[in-house]
Amino acid sequence: MGIDFYFADPYSGWQRGSNENSNGLLREYYPKKTDLADIEIEELIKNLMELNNRPIKCLNYQTPFDVFMHEISLL
Repeated sequence: MGIDFYFADPYSGWQRGSNENSNGLLREYYPKKTDLADIEIEELIKNLMELNNRPIKCLNYQTPFDVFMHEISLL
């Protein structure tokens, strides 16, 4: 698939800024110390769909869902 991957040191968020941004977006739905086991699957799916349908600058303002579907269509 030609996907690059990186390892970051623990507690070194500046090494993976996009990951830290994603964590911040998740915090809009789930504050720190939220017990994820208490979240209903329907709520989780709804929130993930909202996040995956937000345009993102690093994807040229496309949504992650659209980019994923395009990549799948190329297989």
